[in-house]
Amino acid sequence: MPKNSKQNLVLDYLLTYIDQNKFTSNTKLPSEIFLTKRLSVCRETVRRAIKILSDEGLVYAIHGGGTFFDKQMALSRSSVDSTADYRIAIIIQGKDRGANSTLISSVKDYFKSMKVDIRIFYTDNKLSNERRCLLSCRQGFDGIIIDGVKASMANPNLDVYLSLYQRNVPFIFYNNYYSETSYPKVLNDDEAAAEDLIRTLHDKGHVNIAGLFLYDNYQGVKKYLGYAKSLFKHGCAFDDDFVRFFLTRDLEGEERLEKLIWSFLRTVPKCTAICCCNVMLYEALKEVLKKHNMVIGKDLSVVCFDYSFEDYEKEGITCTVSQSYEMGRTVADRLLRMMQDPDYKKKDYSAVIPCQFHEGVSVLDIR
Repeated sequence: MPKNSKQNLVLDYLLTYIDQNKFTSNTKLPSEIFLTKRLSVCRETVRRAIKILSDEGLVYAIHGGGTFFDKQMALSRSSVDSTADYRIAIIIQGKDRGANSTLISSVKDYFKSMKVDIRIFYTDNKLSNERRCLLSCRQGFDGIIIDGVKASMANPNLDVYLSLYQRNVPFIFYNNYYSETSYPKVLNDDEAAAEDLIRTLHDKGHVNIAGLFLYDNYQGVKKYLGYAKSLFKHGCAFDDDFVRFFLTRDLEGEERLEKLIWSFLRTVPKCTAICCCNVMLYEALKEVLKKHNMVIGKDLSVVCFDYSFEDYEKEGITCTVSQSYEMGRTVADRLLRMMQDPDYKKKDYSAVIPCQFHEGVSVLDIR
């Protein structure tokens, strides 16, 4: 990892935050504590990034009041590269830092031979933020890549999506999309991923398999459905009490999330294995088990969807490996073709990405 990669992560986040808020009345930056937790960096890294912006005259601190950005300075900064062949927006939730970073790098790699101005927008999985991001992209952008917000729930922003569609601004979803629409999307094969995970557990004697899932995004729901379908297929126990559903916002408070997971584990003593919807739930589960002197692969078998860190082999986790890089290249390729195709609305630019399965040592053979 480059020496200043974490510092640059904070810088990118703050510059994006300023860009999204420069047309509003809000000029206060997120707190240092928020940034350290949100971006998984130390406080000194945050302070170094803020100092860089301060030296540029973009932000200033008020003793006891926090750090603010200079609105006039933000508005005067050049935000449009007039020489670019295309201007593309990437609207991401921002929860899984590893997966997001990989996807952004992949999109940039895809377009590196072209002059493309890429702008990043964070929604933090909030519908109000999604609406603001979409409205900011209605003019001046040639295409948009989007990870939908709370995609399993009713969305009040579909009117803005329709407006973009009517304005002939091509956009494509990845991971999460709105099922009541027919806009192009690139998805992981979550049912195949669930089958690989549950089959591996079943083949090693596990029939009582619990699950930790998100229910406010479409991808989480698809993973749960794949989990349930695979349990039925292999004759494993299916019990509503074996599943704990979470909201995406539950992932923000580590201590609270760990308490919720431990409370759930105490209600399912019969279960010998647990399936995690994503790496964030897996990391929280791992901490819970560690605090209670339980060993993964010995006291409890664990599998995980979409493990998004590069150390999955060293970690020893049986998982499906996040396809964020392939996802980024695929959405970039589909979007470019849409931008170059005057009849893109008449064609299907959707795609499904096969899962990559890795068998580690996190599943105990109890046959």
